[in-house]
Amino acid sequence: MKLLLQVFTWWNSQTIGTRFHTWRFGERVGEDELGNVYYRTKGGAKDKALGFQRRWVIYNGPIEASNIPAGWNGWLHHTVDVAPSEESYQPREWQQPHQQNWTGTALAYRPQGSTLAEGERPPATGDYQAWTPGR
Repeated sequence: MKLLLQVFTWWNSQTIGTRFHTWRFGERVGEDELGNVYYRTKGGAKDKALGFQRRWVIYNGPIEASNIPAGWNGWLHHTVDVAPSEESYQPREWQQPHQQNWTGTALAYRPQGSTLAEGERPPATGDYQAWTPGR
């Protein structure tokens, strides 16, 4: 079943083409706490057209970019040269654990007064005056 999903869908982990490319040209760099696996071109080879090394991720589950922690995101986008798996980074006490973007789901943030928020909306304060043409 997983092989069939890889042939016919792009939103479930990886396609068959990505699997072949990763097997042929990829070098595993590491894995994050969510199970996503990170790769770069073998031997540090630079892409001739781009002029830098290619880096990519194989998602563990549905492809969702907000499922990439900050350290790995920086490495993927060439902001930092050293992958999180190749250094001994300890997060600061004020840093919170990574959380995916919940927009569009039931867990999305809905501020007070939002039409989608639960409970009663606060009453209007009377400081709003509707616009009328010609005023």
